[in-house]
Amino acid sequence: MSTAARPALAIQSAPAARWAPWAILGADVLAIEIAFLLGLGLRRLVAPWFPNGVGPEQYLGVAAGILLLPMVHYQLGLYPGYMLGPVERLRRRMLATLAVFGGLVAWDNLVSRGVFSRGVLLATLLFVLLLTPLAETGARAFLIGRGRWGIPVVMLGAGDTGRAVARTLLREPQLGLKPIAFLDNRAAVWNTAAEGIPVIGPLGLAPDLERHAEAAIVSLADLDRRDAQADIRGLLHELNFPRLLVIPDLAEVASLWVNARDLGGSLGFEIKKNLLLRRNHVLKHVMDRAIAAPLFVLSLPVMFVAALWIYASSRGPVFYRQMRGGMDGRRIAVWKLRTMYLDGDRLLEEWLGEHPEDREQWRRYFKLRHDPRVLPVIGTLLRRTSLDELPQLWSVLRGEMSLVGPRPLPDYHLQEFSDEFRTLRTRVLPGLTGLWQISARSQGDLTVQEALDTYYIRNWSPWLDLYILARTVTAVLLARGAY
Repeated sequence: MSTAARPALAIQSAPAARWAPWAILGADVLAIEIAFLLGLGLRRLVAPWFPNGVGPEQYLGVAAGILLLPMVHYQLGLYPGYMLGPVERLRRRMLATLAVFGGLVAWDNLVSRGVFSRGVLLATLLFVLLLTPLAETGARAFLIGRGRWGIPVVMLGAGDTGRAVARTLLREPQLGLKPIAFLDNRAAVWNTAAEGIPVIGPLGLAPDLERHAEAAIVSLADLDRRDAQADIRGLLHELNFPRLLVIPDLAEVASLWVNARDLGGSLGFEIKKNLLLRRNHVLKHVMDRAIAAPLFVLSLPVMFVAALWIYASSRGPVFYRQMRGGMDGRRIAVWKLRTMYLDGDRLLEEWLGEHPEDREQWRRYFKLRHDPRVLPVIGTLLRRTSLDELPQLWSVLRGEMSLVGPRPLPDYHLQEFSDEFRTLRTRVLPGLTGLWQISARSQGDLTVQEALDTYYIRNWSPWLDLYILARTVTAVLLARGAY
């Protein structure tokens, strides 16, 4: 690659974040030891019912043994975890935690015989699974807020794919990649900006930027293969960035759970279609029932109080039932706590007639920020917190729905989507919550809804489900984006 040209625009490297790994490590160790103290407290709390003869040395053995976990996290690249999405980080953390605690139990049973208090170890495991991801998230948010998170990245290719990747990196700073410049062989785009990032010149300038950036992202779809300077093989060989990420020219395929494979010197990508594997269907059903059963029992008092309030606000049935599309095209009954007046359709038509400016919002989102059909106070409360969906836990237990999946939509809503997307939705069980609900909620229009549901179906895994469930709790508690 020629390096005769020089950047026309000055490049400012992102501030160093050398202590970011130590911040994540410190948060991890603190969370692990807090989990131990909570586990110890829980074990002592149940001691009258489950007495044992272990002493402080067994407790201290647990406190020391669990410090193996940060060592495993380090080997898995979680300090700091740049270039890892939240689902992958969650997967690595949970597998590492189960492996370390399983190893400690095996060591105690087979070798040391009594070094650890097994009750404290089990209680600590439960708290570690909860607290360490929260501590990591908090530490990362702290670093991002102070501009001390991430590494500078050079983008090679300023076409549609490169710009889309840059938008994602700017929108999701937790990935830890900060674009500082674009390189592109099209002279027409030099000395301009793409997504607010300068396009400084041709690909031949890449060596000049190696001291400014720790990573480069090559968007193959944006490179002109007819240009000798854009020869992919030579380009990849000559780049000397510590990290090199290649975005293949593959549109609309799964992006999670893709592994590189060496096929006798040829590079191949294995794309796992998890939803086609029967064992994954069984695992998803087991997860649904294990989580939905206690949630349904706990929700009964909430539904009882809400039902009384609904009946006092608007005489009539307290539950609302609508037939919607399910898996394989089967029709299922979707139940909700009623949040609208019985003559809601009439009220909606009258409102849209009097407020034509709201018709476009209804057409794009099938929601209104000020919906005349919603019952005062109780209806608004249930919809903002999504508690009106609680009766659908029974549908999950019946196997008609899943905890996580594309939401079952009314027919008038589904008809606005393409035939291909409607067919894709029928391959999975509809869900009580989904990627759309935690990402956009009421702000997502039809295009956003289709993109997020498609991503979920093509990238499904139990880890993605667990991540969405965790995010759902936050979205519901904060009532973010719902109306």
